Amino acid sequence: MRILKNNNHDIVAVIRPKDVLEELCKESGLNYFKVNERRETKCIFSLGISLLSRVVDVWKIVKKEKPDLLIGSDGVLSYVGFLKRIPSFEFFEDDVAVIKLYASLFFPFYSKIVSPIVTDAGRWKSKQIRYAGYQKLAYLHPNYFVVDEEILSKYDLKANTYFILRFSNLCAHHDVGIGGFTMDDILKVIEILKPHGKIYITSEKKLDERLEPYRLKISPSDLHQVLAFSTMLIGDSQSMSVESAMLGRPSVRFSDFAGKISVLEELEHKYGLTYGIKTKNPELLFNKIEELLVMPDLREEFQRRRQTMLADKIDVTAFFVWFIENYPESTRIMKENPDYQYRFK
Repeated sequence: MRILKNNNHDIVAVIRPKDVLEELCKESGLNYFKVNERRETKCIFSLGISLLSRVVDVWKIVKKEKPDLLIGSDGVLSYVGFLKRIPSFEFFEDDVAVIKLYASLFFPFYSKIVSPIVTDAGRWKSKQIRYAGYQKLAYLHPNYFVVDEEILSKYDLKANTYFILRFSNLCAHHDVGIGGFTMDDILKVIEILKPHGKIYITSEKKLDERLEPYRLKISPSDLHQVLAFSTMLIGDSQSMSVESAMLGRPSVRFSDFAGKISVLEELEHKYGLTYGIKTKNPELLFNKIEELLVMPDLREEFQRRRQTMLADKIDVTAFFVWFIENYPESTRIMKENPDYQYRFK
């Protein structure tokens, strides 16, 4: 968004207050609107009312701001764009099999679906613009993200001497039936890690009082810098596992999504940057952590793996900017010559 803004485009962000998103918008000075602060439940009727209210809220914002394009990952944009005849792009990196309900509700109405080559867009492949990269590489590519050692003194940290544990809410529509850490699992992981360094926990859900002493107390905008100097990430967050891989930090995710998400499967089996373990196998989790703890030159090895990954991928940010600024001509170019994207290296 910063690059588009510097190129004299007007940017208006529409957000749902979630986790630290609003705080990040405030810190960046971004012009934004909030929608849907209503309390949601897993009741279908409640979810339907919530969706309708967001459509109304976004419709009003679009009517006022008169944008040329709608870009994001909230399906409401597809409805509003379809009804108002404004092109809409879905930027995503999940497979349709993982987000079946979301895809069925919204993909028919999006103009284009922009996603990594490895992702499966199902029956909406004709709308898909496939690129050699990952969505999170857009902000963690070394062309844009530079590690800053000042973060260590800011929070009294020492590089490669601490671990980050990340726990998700697992309450989204696609999380139904997905398991994560039990309290016993967490306490066992802490027991394994304690002799090797400090432990910090970042969590979307409320922490048990036994875990409060480990809470990571930093500005949300500093999280990636702190992650970049950590020894390892352990958790049930798919998103943060991808971010850790982008930074060349090992991660072990304990989740029933293991084996189901193409982006993470590629990062694990092609590049060796992350490890996924299903929740029925906690002993495998503990063994993998212990295996990584004794790996010689852990940081150097994972940085080498990261460089191998980066050599295969494009500068995702540069590609996104080009695609947006040159739409719809960019669609024609990508359909006729998908390799055009490799100009953005």
